[in-house]
Amino acid sequence: MPADNDASHAALRLAQDLIRCRSVTPEDRGALDVVADALRNAGFAIERPVFSEAGYPDTPNLFARIGQGGPCLVFAGHTDVVPEGDGAWRHGPYDGAVDEGMLYGRGAADMKGGIACMLAATRAFLTRRGAGFTGSIAFLITGDEEGPAVNGTVKLLAWARARGERFDHCLLGEPTNPGRLGEMIKIGRRGSLTGKLTVLGRQGHVAYPHKAENPIPGLLRLASALAAEPLDGGTTHFDASNLEFTTIDVGNPATNVIPATARATFNVRFNDDWTAESLGAEIRRRLEQAAGNAVRFALDLHPSNAPAFLTRPDDFVTLVSDAIRTETGLTPTLSTTGGTSDARFIKDACPVIEFGLVGETMHQVDECVAVADLERLTAIYERVLEAYFSAARA
Repeated sequence: MPADNDASHAALRLAQDLIRCRSVTPEDRGALDVVADALRNAGFAIERPVFSEAGYPDTPNLFARIGQGGPCLVFAGHTDVVPEGDGAWRHGPYDGAVDEGMLYGRGAADMKGGIACMLAATRAFLTRRGAGFTGSIAFLITGDEEGPAVNGTVKLLAWARARGERFDHCLLGEPTNPGRLGEMIKIGRRGSLTGKLTVLGRQGHVAYPHKAENPIPGLLRLASALAAEPLDGGTTHFDASNLEFTTIDVGNPATNVIPATARATFNVRFNDDWTAESLGAEIRRRLEQAAGNAVRFALDLHPSNAPAFLTRPDDFVTLVSDAIRTETGLTPTLSTTGGTSDARFIKDACPVIEFGLVGETMHQVDECVAVADLERLTAIYERVLEAYFSAARA
């Protein structure tokens, strides 16, 4: 059932209201108020926990639920956005302007537009179903996804769990589509592991190399060893893991001094062949083998909260795919590409998949989405709700 005009117009208005809140992480600037007002008017009970941790900014979050029984379908997302950047925008980044069928503004794609569609679809569904609604709908919305992700979804889930909340499935509204709405569902994400490699030498004069130990050749040797062989060949649902060096630093301003240390930082996006622990062990093994007794090094692997995970294609994935196909005519690819998202936390609470708007302009100057896509995404989310709870009644 296509979204009615009221729901379609509501999605646009809500998206504009959200964009007009300059909610650059960790600021909220009223964005969660917009979400809370929309859900409260639909009958949801609202909670607004704020989480804290030393060294990180306090972060507001929102939890909302309507219904007490199961099954419980969760909509999840974030209202925080990245800064507007240095480039000149065609329209103000926080104006929510519509021009030639496109809605402009920071967060239009990532992911205030998606949240607006979730809100509009849910309100339309509840208006239509009324007393016939059996089950529960919940919203998990954070203001800390684009930032450190310490006081956001991971703590919101723990808070909900401590209150006895239980969820059956989650739909996260990240912008999953590369170019056209309906192209792609994310059913998993690769993991992320960052490492810092330091090669130790001995400082000295370049004219007397026998009195020094240059760490740079050793660093190149170890870096080459990490990059020489692929980590794997990919798996059924994942591309091959890739290790990329992001910086190599010596920090030596003198041309006649052999430095004492040389450093490199790398990041690995890894598939479900690995855990952070097994991958770390493999990296260390390769370094030790390449170093032998000739290169002294230290390896610092950052703690990772981003494991590889997969939601196995099941009836829920099929249900969402069918809704997308009905509204767009496209059969979505089931993908695990891209970076990390808060799905890495949600997957510990319930099966989670991601589907939202087209992400082509996210984080860019002139971030925008098609108004027609807001309408279609609202219709897709409505179909998901109708099919999900119809199946529950059967």
